Amino acid sequence: MAGRYDPVLIIFMGFSLVSFWFPVGHDGNDSVTWWFDIRAGALVAASVLIAGIQLYFRVTNLTFALFVTLALILGVMAPLLAIDTLRTDGYEAIGLWIYVAGLGFLAWRAMAMLSKAAEFNRLISFAVPALFGLWLLYLWQVVTTGFGVPSVLLPSPGQIGDAIAANGETLYADFYQTVIKSVLSGFVFGCGSGFLVAILVDRIPFMQRGLLPLGSLVSAVPIVGIAPIMVMWFGFDWESKAAVIVVMTFFPMLINTLAGLQATGKIEKDLMRSYAAGYWQTLFFVRLPNALPFIFNALKINSTLAMIGAIVAEFFGTPIVGMGFRISTEVGRMNVDIVWATIAVAAVVGSVFYGLLALFEKRLTFWHASYRRAR
Repeated sequence: MAGRYDPVLIIFMGFSLVSFWFPVGHDGNDSVTWWFDIRAGALVAASVLIAGIQLYFRVTNLTFALFVTLALILGVMAPLLAIDTLRTDGYEAIGLWIYVAGLGFLAWRAMAMLSKAAEFNRLISFAVPALFGLWLLYLWQVVTTGFGVPSVLLPSPGQIGDAIAANGETLYADFYQTVIKSVLSGFVFGCGSGFLVAILVDRIPFMQRGLLPLGSLVSAVPIVGIAPIMVMWFGFDWESKAAVIVVMTFFPMLINTLAGLQATGKIEKDLMRSYAAGYWQTLFFVRLPNALPFIFNALKINSTLAMIGAIVAEFFGTPIVGMGFRISTEVGRMNVDIVWATIAVAAVVGSVFYGLLALFEKRLTFWHASYRRAR
């Protein structure tokens, strides 16, 4: 139950009804309201009607959550129709923006009801963050097109989508060069070597005094300082970018793995010692499992560092392919939509990479206290 009167839906309905009294655009020199385009007016009326039905019954089960979500879907189409058929001219279409502000409250109520209904439904639990992301993209689209923001300053999501569709082959070649060649190889070498050296340092404690201060020093070195050096050492192709990523990911993995190995309690070590277990048996059966949350933390941090390192390193020299090369060259040509398309591809790839690591972490560390508390 959202509350006896549900002020969120009341605010949405109030904003929507007020928007009918103000212009939502211009047809020639005449200001027009929602009813100029009967389709847009009907969509606004349908969203208000559904919100009113929910306000009357005040039921918060999954069926009514989907019902309110339907009202949101119908409601968001009305401003898009108005912007497509009318001249909105920013604040002169004040009725349009009042309604969009009211839609924010309807989106709030729809996501709140879906979140509550998603407790035992995994599909709906994925729909809530997807709906939130789509809402942000919608606001981006409406604001940039409604206010006529120049695409050089900020292209709309629709223009970015068109750029992705028109340059799919080029974007795939950039993805292959940056992600498959540079990021994955640098990530594997950097994290793998950091993990192995952490085992060595744990076995030979005096190395901690020499390596850990060096790790702090290298972590403070800016990437723009080492990237040109790596290009001179390893050439313009993917090897120099992988080398930058190795430098960036090595010490986070080393330090986190060491912290994880040291997290094993004295009781567990004494228990293994009572079983006559050696160093390696204690390491594989007790200390490394205990260190897994720390190791996955380093992997997740390094997944984002690797993407950033590869793209920035490509600014300092690369073959005529790669995400960093594409961004630097297309900015100079004022093809900002292609720049944003490249950024969108990088963001999606980085999110998927991070999400896969988080999924593996959940599968392998289900026994950890943080996941037990979550259940």
